[in-house]
Amino acid sequence: MIIRFIRNYPCVNIEMAHIHLGEGSFPLWALALWTTLGLGLIAIVTYRIRKNGVDPNRIALAGIAAAASFAIFQLNIPVWGGIHMNFTALVGILAGPLLGTIIALVVNVFSAALGHGAIGLLGANTLVNATEAVGAYYGFRWLRRADWDVFPASASAATIGLATGSVLMGAIIVVSGVNGSALPRSELTIAVGGMVGLNLGVAVIEGLLTGFIVRFLASIRPDLIGESTEAERSETAGVSA
Repeated sequence: MIIRFIRNYPCVNIEMAHIHLGEGSFPLWALALWTTLGLGLIAIVTYRIRKNGVDPNRIALAGIAAAASFAIFQLNIPVWGGIHMNFTALVGILAGPLLGTIIALVVNVFSAALGHGAIGLLGANTLVNATEAVGAYYGFRWLRRADWDVFPASASAATIGLATGSVLMGAIIVVSGVNGSALPRSELTIAVGGMVGLNLGVAVIEGLLTGFIVRFLASIRPDLIGESTEAERSETAGVSA
């Protein structure tokens, strides 16, 4: 059934995680719904940034993370009809939930401009990718507070964030339905569920890759992942004493 769905919609790729359907695949009410929710999310994030401000160093790091995410997203691995990674979990861990959401929008806009999916799906894809970034960020912070080492914390958080985005991606497709699909909603759910399952396997791979990158950054610049250096910890301990 999964193969049948992919054959009917050859533009569907196994991506972490991105709805890759052609223009007109979703009904108008679904496009309006996801676009409205996406705009609402961006409005909230923009308000929070304007109100609380952002560390200038974090902005520079966010720019680098956005470039890396966009670059890796353009690479297609010819497996299962095409696999894409996007480093949104890494973006979330490095840039934080607010800038991570903005980066998700920017990467999707530029990717759509290059033919990587329909313009009408910008809202839905921004919601999916922002979920990955936010989930990875808070998962990483929570695991680090639980005394996990950097590698298992970042790898696990990235995998959880990407898995959550994959589930949301599948839910959006099932709720929206696909124009012109001959599959009943129940069969569509099973087919999309299979695609989500494949995505979860890719999530583990990208999660491990994210873990290696974060561990490397932590070894040379722990401040890049929001942690103090050994000297700063010693200085703080001395002041406390």
